[in-house]
Amino acid sequence: MTEFNRLNPEAIAANIQQGLKQSKPLPVNQWQPALCGSSDMRIDWHGTWYYRDSPIQRPALVRLFSRVLRREAEEYVLVTPVEKLTIQVEDVPFIAVIMDNQLHGITQHIKLTTQSGDSCPLSPSTRWETRETQNGEEIPYFEVRDNLWARVHRNVFYQLVALGEEHIVDKQRLFGFWSDHYFFPLTKQPIND
Repeated sequence: MTEFNRLNPEAIAANIQQGLKQSKPLPVNQWQPALCGSSDMRIDWHGTWYYRDSPIQRPALVRLFSRVLRREAEEYVLVTPVEKLTIQVEDVPFIAVIMDNQLHGITQHIKLTTQSGDSCPLSPSTRWETRETQNGEEIPYFEVRDNLWARVHRNVFYQLVALGEEHIVDKQRLFGFWSDHYFFPLTKQPIND
């Protein structure tokens, strides 16, 4: 096995591409290689991927790495069939940067797309929550897949606010929006009459 830290991102990607098919999700949860060390990679608060403190400029490379990302307890790892390497994540690995709203009759179906190209329809099965920052600001997050979460970018948040309305949830009036017949709150704070 090649020592990972001596490889550049293109060489790492070549290893990941073994058996990669664009049409199917990769079975990263089935791969159980031994931990080989650090990848020297990190994802910052804004969702930018870095290798040894240099931003990875190629979107296709970021997309490739994002497909082999896995969360194990409180740690993130990049996993292939033959190696597992840690990656530092400042907040969450994904940022929702695009919102698409499709109307079918009177029902809206909202899809959020992350900076790495993951397309996430919001439906009743979507895990969604708001988290409070240290300064008291509430930010929406949702699960992209397998306990990997995305934060909603501020621009997308404002687009969702524009679709928002009040709705009673658990006897509390909350502000949020609808997608696929399901209400997604944008805040945990109830609206007082």
